[in-house]
Amino acid sequence: MKTATLGGGCFWCLEAVFSDLKGVENVISGYAGGLLANPSYQQVCSGRSGHAEVIQIQYNSLVISFQDLLRIFFVIHNPTTLNRQGGDVGPQYRSVIFYGDPEEKTISEEIIMEFESKKIWNTPIVTEVVPLEHFYPAEAYHQKYFQRNSDQPYCVAVIEPKVSKFRKQYFDRLKK
Repeated sequence: MKTATLGGGCFWCLEAVFSDLKGVENVISGYAGGLLANPSYQQVCSGRSGHAEVIQIQYNSLVISFQDLLRIFFVIHNPTTLNRQGGDVGPQYRSVIFYGDPEEKTISEEIIMEFESKKIWNTPIVTEVVPLEHFYPAEAYHQKYFQRNSDQPYCVAVIEPKVSKFRKQYFDRLKK
């Protein structure tokens, strides 16, 4: 098993998408990249703790590669908006890849160059690539949020469209 830690806006959205992938064993919503140990959701939401909302993906690299996880990551969020994803604004919603070793750093930089060369967006990718120092799991009520609250207005308006688009595009990569 390997681990990838990614931030691309609200962790509920990312968790909902990556939980559906073959080879992904577990997804944990949490916080990384900040100044405080064990931050609360309120501290992270203030935008002053320095943390990003992230997910930590535990995956079987024989089934899905780190490269594939990153390619999906770049399709399901906008990596060109600094500290923002849609209506979610602040540094806690930044696009970021937290790497665990030099190989992951190199792969992350290569995937960013791959997407930049495709000219998918009119503006440059602003995704940070930084070492993972600490990951703090979010409070229990954030875990599997979409799965437990799919009828909540935010889930219906924001998460469901992302999950539907993802499922159509990656139908062959979904868990049965």
